[in-house]
Amino acid sequence: MADRKDQGDAATTRPRFAHESEAEFARLLDFYGIRWEYEPRSFPLQRDDQGRVVESFNPDFYLPEIDLYIELTTLKQSLVTKKNRKLRRLRELYPNIRVKIFYGRDYRSLLLKYGLAKDAARTPSV
Repeated sequence: MADRKDQGDAATTRPRFAHESEAEFARLLDFYGIRWEYEPRSFPLQRDDQGRVVESFNPDFYLPEIDLYIELTTLKQSLVTKKNRKLRRLRELYPNIRVKIFYGRDYRSLLLKYGLAKDAARTPSV
């Protein structure tokens, strides 16, 4: 139940997901009738001397009915560390924005919980 403006019918128009895990997560949200938006907003985290954004945080999903952003991340430690740093900065600059990071283990647990265990075994690191 994607909620994407100017992209036509949500049932037939899908965004280009950066990773298969994002497509699977979107299918799970659709199955349970949860409205979502894919990468709807960019949060500036750092600007240069001229005020141009040089670093930002772009959560993967937004769940408007519960006002929550979701970020799926990989198990590559360098990426996890970078995203955790960005998330800390986001919380400093935007304390009223709710964001949850799903790490690889969280994502696989979610697949197991909802009976998608065979998918969890073949799903690459998120």
